[in-house]
Amino acid sequence: MSKGTRGSGARSRSAAASPEADASPADSRADRLRIRAAWMYFIEQMTQNDIADVLGVGRVTVVRMLAEARARNEVRIAIEGDLSGIVRQERALEQRFGIERAIVAPLSVEGADPIPAIGAATGGYLSEAMKSGMSVGVGWGRTLTGTLPYISGKPLADFRVISLLGGVGVARRTNPAEFAWRFAQAFQGDGYLIPAPAVVDSVETKRALIERCGLSEIFALADSLDAVLVSVGDIASASTFYRGGFLTDAEREKLVAKGAVGDLLFHFFNRDGALVDHPINELGMSVDVDRIRRAPLRILTSGGTEKIDALLGAMKLVRPTVLITDEHSARRMIEAAERG
Repeated sequence: MSKGTRGSGARSRSAAASPEADASPADSRADRLRIRAAWMYFIEQMTQNDIADVLGVGRVTVVRMLAEARARNEVRIAIEGDLSGIVRQERALEQRFGIERAIVAPLSVEGADPIPAIGAATGGYLSEAMKSGMSVGVGWGRTLTGTLPYISGKPLADFRVISLLGGVGVARRTNPAEFAWRFAQAFQGDGYLIPAPAVVDSVETKRALIERCGLSEIFALADSLDAVLVSVGDIASASTFYRGGFLTDAEREKLVAKGAVGDLLFHFFNRDGALVDHPINELGMSVDVDRIRRAPLRILTSGGTEKIDALLGAMKLVRPTVLITDEHSARRMIEAAERG
């Protein structure tokens, strides 16, 4: 059983198949419960006992629902259909934030790690959205790495992946170069990496690396991107940069004092989507935000309770055309937008 999702078009989420016009409310509820159980089991990798506790049913009922989902061909290489609540959230995000498409991944327990669910939804979307001839700029981090198991690779002609951020340094659980390379490999494309640290010690060092070490050619590729794929990090907790040693505690505190709520490719921004006034924003070996905004397809994938302010700021900073997040993050973003 491969884990993944398939919905309408490239839409990735878990849900029940649309009921017939004369289906009763009880049938519709049973459909939704069955598909949610399938999502929890195959995507979130919860045990049958844990699923029973969350859904308020017996373990035998969970076993029966999983078997029925298989019999109905709802679980093959995908979990098919729509959850009406999820669809409402997607439409609300699209309307309130002015984006072309929102994809919301079901997450059964609020506070649980959303990366597996978001990764599955993002992987399903990317499998369909990537086309021959595209140049795609990518960031890196746990969320993006989490998409790789769910991408259905295929050979694409003249497909290029350009890393938008350096990251050479000490070994870490998340290898900066690995995501761009494996993403390009999935589509049998070419990968272009930035062989430099994520952050340097001075503007002069940054300029020298770009102008004298051949990095200018890689940065120039970002001038004509067809798509960008990025995630955001939050400033308040141990995000990728903080855990990785790129950011000291003293620097983080100064950024917070300046109003920073998160970063995108080591560009630290506030809740209004403006870059904060701090020297570190000049030291990241990353493509500037203006180039990211110029890509016609801008995919932002992230979620988690601690990232709501960062997500709200990123919506204004990078103006994504596609947002992929989990249902609890979506709800909080919608509530924040309603409050103004």
